[in-house]
Amino acid sequence: MAVKAEALGAPVAWHGEGPMWDAAEKRLLIVDMMAGAVVDLGSPEYGSQAPTRHDVGSAVAAALRPRTAGGFAVATEHGFSLFSRAFTLERRFDDIIVDPGIRMNEGGCDPQGRFYCGTMAYDAEPGRGELFRLDADGTAHRVFGDVTISNGLQWSDDGTQAYYNDTPTGRIDVFDFDGERGAFENRAPFVMIDEEIGHPDGLAVDAEGGVWTALWGGGAVRRYDSNGRLSEVVDVPGVTNTSACCFGGEGLRTLFITTSRQDVPQGEQPAAGAVFAVEPGVAGRLLSSFAG
Repeated sequence: MAVKAEALGAPVAWHGEGPMWDAAEKRLLIVDMMAGAVVDLGSPEYGSQAPTRHDVGSAVAAALRPRTAGGFAVATEHGFSLFSRAFTLERRFDDIIVDPGIRMNEGGCDPQGRFYCGTMAYDAEPGRGELFRLDADGTAHRVFGDVTISNGLQWSDDGTQAYYNDTPTGRIDVFDFDGERGAFENRAPFVMIDEEIGHPDGLAVDAEGGVWTALWGGGAVRRYDSNGRLSEVVDVPGVTNTSACCFGGEGLRTLFITTSRQDVPQGEQPAAGAVFAVEPGVAGRLLSSFAG
């Protein structure tokens, strides 16, 4: 039986993505991707306060992660930047994308503290995307290519496997991950998702090894156990485009879900762009920090 998530308040983004629980400040951060902004929602009960928006100086804010040195690493339209805890720009690295038709889309940090972000073409042309890595020393590296819409990327608890979504494939894939080299190897399908129920977007991994993926066009988040069996469905009522999810709150027992107004006709789905939440009965894990 499916459980239902509830909206935490009014919409806070046009295209909400990349939720991240900031454990140090006990607050939820998301990106309003195509607005180039990080949105600070404060505590989970943010409905009683106005969210704070931070412009990252780019047309796109694709993903963010905490830094071990304090502050945040942010993937922007064509590269990476470092910000203070108050989102003052500290360093903008050289662009790694030179084609104006390509942008960053989604990413995450491995257990060793390297920050990855994948790309896609603005027109979603097949095969034009890639996955890039930012090392702690500020150098950037191409990891692999032949991607269309690079989305969710998370690691198993022991760091030996990486789960990854290239949305149009309709799959969650799993790689063997070599943490010493930052290498993705032996890619294989982990779960196949019927396009009738949606398309795999952002994902999260819980403390029991379950993999949760938001279903773009499906209005739901699904959990698959470590063997790839469906074990939980979270409905997100009144919204079609569920984009990503993360664990946070007390004991990391709340699953936060971002949603989007992209491709939604004007006047329809008034809750699109809000953040939803549910307590699914399993705790999550803190996201790894960028080591730079």
